[in-house]
Amino acid sequence: MSEQRMVATQRDCPARLVPVGDPLTIPANSFITITQSLGGNYTVVYQGNMLRVDGTNADALGLEKYQLSFDDHGDGCIHEEQVWAALETVYDPEIPVNLKSLGLIYSVDINQDTKSVAITMTLTAPGCGMGPVLVGDVEYRVKLVPNVESVRVDLVFDPPWHRDMMSEEAQLETGMFY
Repeated sequence: MSEQRMVATQRDCPARLVPVGDPLTIPANSFITITQSLGGNYTVVYQGNMLRVDGTNADALGLEKYQLSFDDHGDGCIHEEQVWAALETVYDPEIPVNLKSLGLIYSVDINQDTKSVAITMTLTAPGCGMGPVLVGDVEYRVKLVPNVESVRVDLVFDPPWHRDMMSEEAQLETGMFY
């Protein structure tokens, strides 16, 4: 969603203060402005604060829950392209770009024997309070891939992230291409 839209909350709505990640509840019948709706999660403004609302609470915003699903190939294997597709649905709450395109995903390792996925990722800034929220999003989304039984996310800061790690499309989207 590129246009901003004002809505009233339908019920109390859990949210996270961006960028610090502190939990907070938006009371029912509060007016908020949705500034970003990508990957099934929402960035909103309430009382002058930027907040992130998880897509599982879309009904509190009067919206339908985003359903991410993948076809099971029937071979019992975890398919890497589906893992990457899941990662492309996780967006930074402040930047309208997914974590893969931002260059925040360093590696994806699949173990077919244990049906597990290990992901190494970073953040745009080491002190970002949204880190645990984004890690949770990655774990949740990758577990939706058929045959994935467990996901481990290692959050690292070496090498440090820099804008050159972004895809050219992400650099163009954010105005950082030069």
